[in-house]
This record gives sequence, structure tokens and C-alpha cells, in this order.
Amino acid sequence: MNYPEAKKEYKHSSHLVYSCQYHIVFCPKYRRKVLTDEIAKRAKELFTQIAEENDFDILDMEIMSDHVHILADCNPRFGVEHVVKLLKG
Repeated sequence: MNYPEAKKEYKHSSHLVYSCQYHIVFCPKYRRKVLTDEIAKRAKELFTQIAEENDFDILDMEIMSDHVHILADCNPRFGVEHVVKLLKG
């Protein structure tokens, strides 16, 4: 997975300045190879839509046939577990 150039782009909210980037990896049950062409394309669309709706950024994403890599930038107040829950939900 090729990471984008290290951008030190800080985000601001009330009482908080942050740049928290997380590398998230998850796979389907039993690591079956179900993320094929059309399913992978739809998954990318859904992940992008979820990120826009919930105010976090997906900096890079790669979907393999049996697992997903996502580089996400999210607000530390909500935490990475909230992002993972939204993406996998």
C-alpha cells in the first residue's frame, strides 16, 4: 500500500487541533475472497459516502479480494473505534 506524501495538515475544532491518521485493516469472515470487482467498487463508494456523512477523511483505500486497507484521518474525540464501527456496520 502506498501512502500519500506526509501532509501535516492540522484540523481545528473548538479547543482541539489534531492530525490523527490511522491505518485500518479488516477482512470478511473466514477471510473469504468475496471482495471482487463489482463488490469492491460498491464498497469504495459506500466507505466514501460514510466518511463524508460522519466528518472523517479517507486518505487512501485499497480493497483486495480478501481484506481492506484504509488510511483514515479522524477526530480523536470520537476515536478510531467509532470510525471502524461505522465502516463495518
